[in-house]
Amino acid sequence: MAKESTLDFVLREFTVVPTKSSYNLDTLKAIAGKFLDRMRTAGGLSAARERLYRLISIHQFDTFAGSEELQEHQTFRIRDCATALKFMLKENSDRLAGFSVAKALYDIARDVPRPDLQPGFYAEMIHIFLGLQGVVSDMVFENTYLDKELEGREAAIARSELLDRYWEEKIETRINKYRHGLEDDVREVRIKNRKRILSVLGGTEEDWFDWRWQLRNIIRDANSLAKLVNITEDDYQAITQAKKNRIPFGITPYYVSLMDETANRNDTAVRAQVIPSLEYVKAMSEAKNENICSFDFMLEKDTSPIDLITRRYPSIVILKPYNTCPQICVYCQRNWEIDDVLAKGAMATKESIDDAIEWIKEHPAIHDALVTGGDPLALNENVLKRILNKLSEVPSIERIRIGSRTPVTMPMRINPELVELLSSYRIPMKREITVVTHVEHPYEITEEMFNAVELLRKNAISVYNQNVYTFHVSRRFEGVLLRRLLKRVGIEPYYTFNTKGKEETAEFRVPIARLLQEQKEEARLLPGLSRTDEAVYNVPGLGKNYLRAFQHRDILSILPDGSRVYNFHPWEKNISIQKTYVGTDVPILEYLSRLESNGEDIADYETIWYYF
Repeated sequence: MAKESTLDFVLREFTVVPTKSSYNLDTLKAIAGKFLDRMRTAGGLSAARERLYRLISIHQFDTFAGSEELQEHQTFRIRDCATALKFMLKENSDRLAGFSVAKALYDIARDVPRPDLQPGFYAEMIHIFLGLQGVVSDMVFENTYLDKELEGREAAIARSELLDRYWEEKIETRINKYRHGLEDDVREVRIKNRKRILSVLGGTEEDWFDWRWQLRNIIRDANSLAKLVNITEDDYQAITQAKKNRIPFGITPYYVSLMDETANRNDTAVRAQVIPSLEYVKAMSEAKNENICSFDFMLEKDTSPIDLITRRYPSIVILKPYNTCPQICVYCQRNWEIDDVLAKGAMATKESIDDAIEWIKEHPAIHDALVTGGDPLALNENVLKRILNKLSEVPSIERIRIGSRTPVTMPMRINPELVELLSSYRIPMKREITVVTHVEHPYEITEEMFNAVELLRKNAISVYNQNVYTFHVSRRFEGVLLRRLLKRVGIEPYYTFNTKGKEETAEFRVPIARLLQEQKEEARLLPGLSRTDEAVYNVPGLGKNYLRAFQHRDILSILPDGSRVYNFHPWEKNISIQKTYVGTDVPILEYLSRLESNGEDIADYETIWYYF
């Protein structure tokens, strides 16, 4: 029997998901041997870079010249890995990223010590060189081709049976892991939660469905929350320190009722949105004193031509009249601007609102106004009416959007009086009124939310969802369940945002590769009307970068810790001159390790490495 080579052994081992310790220098050398050999004898970095680039190009050409040994999915993987690595080998990529993958590989080829390189870097390089060689895990790609001899009705029946098995075995079993707020037993638990909370707060059933009562009884400190649900010692300390350091914290009684009495995997995403971690509080506290965090990540100061206005696109404007909410999301884009929940002084002055709307009137290119903040639906009808009256007088405005999370945090706010006010600004065929909300997780979807949305829809007000793809909502098929439930309650999936690269919210971030994997593998299995959301990365100062297509960004580098560095193209790149934006992602290996520590089988995520 022939002796198994080191490369054969490594490749065999990597057909299953390897352990973190497998990502090391020796494994990379074994897998990338023939590529590194070409670099080793080069006369310098420039020559080594060119040699590897040419070898990859020839290898890619030969692959697509046709090989009976390769199947389609292998050639696609070779193509994608070749394209990504060739981008990283460019000198301009070194300059933009501040790190040279070419130099790191050249040093490895010559056995020059590189103590800076960590498992995350080796993991990325190992998977790229595996991909270049067409190595694909048998666990991921299965032969789902039908017998070539079948055709017509016989083929159709066989195909239908295959799809049934695929859904039941591969998809439904995963979706069923997650609980949601429309399940009968969950609804019963929420009713008990409501009664318990009312008992502690001294309210009645009638009070519960009064949004003003909800506002008057917002939970603002750790002791108050601990009387309603069990919280950990870390939670208690984090909330206490947040209050001490003037970091906004607050939860509506209704939203507390969505938490299970004792924390568990079902309500993790709900709790994580509003209960800050100690790491977050520490980062925010230091930043407030030293201004070291990336607070204004979207560079609104550079896109605000007048107070209360943000403008990044020709025909869209953001108007922010009220700078607070009934409840604060930990990862809020504007967490640095908000003093506290329903803080005094959060309402802009009449004069500044009038000036902002007058500015909009002076720019007739603007057709769409998003009224947000803060949450404008925390305002009473009289204040809101004055703002919308003024805005509706702008001749060019064809759509008024209300950005609000009240359908999620306080759905009783969407009452007949409010809906009547909003719908009064709708003029058929001339002006549209919509609500854009933020449902984050299936556990947030409730009958109360449905009733609020139904009231809006019956008055011709569409409701759209913007989901923020954080760590706590990023498990396999978690987003699929969310989309299905959104459609069931009448909300249109609109955007899925990659979590912003704010330093203080690093624990919420998810690699772009995971969002791409979710969109192209999981969401793709849904009917088109259930997957209408667009995956985007918000580029500071520029706006949305659509992640659906590779041509909207370049991968520049892999940093020593495994972080990918991307060069994001501006939306207007083909119509005007604009700078690109270089952003650093979170390491995939670090993300997978966190999932694994939370009980996930990371074998389910194997293809994540091959989305660039």
